[in-house]
Amino acid sequence: MPARVLVVDDSPTMRGLITAVLNSDPDVSVVGQAGDAMEARAAIKELNPDVVTLDVEMPNMNGLEFLDKIMRLRPMPVIMVSAMTHHGANATLAALEIGAFDCVGKPAPGDARPFGDLADKVKAAARSTLRRTSAPAAIVTPATEYKVGRKVVAIGSSTGGVEALITVLQNFPKNCPPTVITQHMPSTFTKSFAERLNRICAPVVQEATDGARLEIGKIYLAPGGERHLQVANPSAPVCRLVERDPVNGHRPSVDVLFDSVAELAGRNAVGVILTGMGRDGASGLLRMRQAGARTVGQNEKTCVVYGMPRVAYEIGAVETQLPLSSIGEEVLKLTAARKEGTE
Repeated sequence: MPARVLVVDDSPTMRGLITAVLNSDPDVSVVGQAGDAMEARAAIKELNPDVVTLDVEMPNMNGLEFLDKIMRLRPMPVIMVSAMTHHGANATLAALEIGAFDCVGKPAPGDARPFGDLADKVKAAARSTLRRTSAPAAIVTPATEYKVGRKVVAIGSSTGGVEALITVLQNFPKNCPPTVITQHMPSTFTKSFAERLNRICAPVVQEATDGARLEIGKIYLAPGGERHLQVANPSAPVCRLVERDPVNGHRPSVDVLFDSVAELAGRNAVGVILTGMGRDGASGLLRMRQAGARTVGQNEKTCVVYGMPRVAYEIGAVETQLPLSSIGEEVLKLTAARKEGTE
């Protein structure tokens, strides 16, 4: 049966475009439209859709306020539709923390594929069983003592990754191992997300720049958009932003990052694959494990979408599978200095 969708946007033009994109997929059916929160509330009661697409900016009650009510009163998968602006990105990140399933950016004039993979996200949302109702994250100060070793940490995530990364990284102490992350999201969103993480985590979190040195106490988030994040230069590791075609449909790609870490660090690395659609990162994590790295995957029960971690587990890339709440602590165990020295 097709995934049944309610489209909520104050613009009739945008509602029509989203509806046309979704109805072009035979496994998706738009069952209704609404122009504001009041209409949307009535439509949800009447139509009982599987998924709602929700505009961030709407009259009377904005998308964030309405999403909060949905998640408290009638939790269901919601995909946020946001303007590709700094303000829109901040609002969308807040929505993901409240419990939105995923986000898409509104298309710019001339976009060849407006709303790109929206239909795939809707289908994944309709299949999902986890309903998140977490409150916005607060600043956490890791309590355990930690002596950093010589390992590099590489993390890959996609749908559900905002909440997952916050959960993992808030366990990291100020002197965490150098950490590189590829999270699938648009470029405006990654900048805002890095800023958000930097405010609520103990280490320094920044968007990766080409040539930035990997340093203890720093976390580097791949910028969305036109380039892949890699690491290079074994004697003094640095970030490299590389112009290449998308891999597994993504740019940046988790596989590209993991492949470079496998080559650079080998056994002196820890790879982590978190919630996400598809298979990006699974092959790269396997190459990391084959090169001697320790590898961790998020378990099915705590994933918003058990896609990337499932494939990684099935092909033997995951050494240890854990619930999300235990992954940060496990990474610190694997990267801590040994008593007799450092790894």
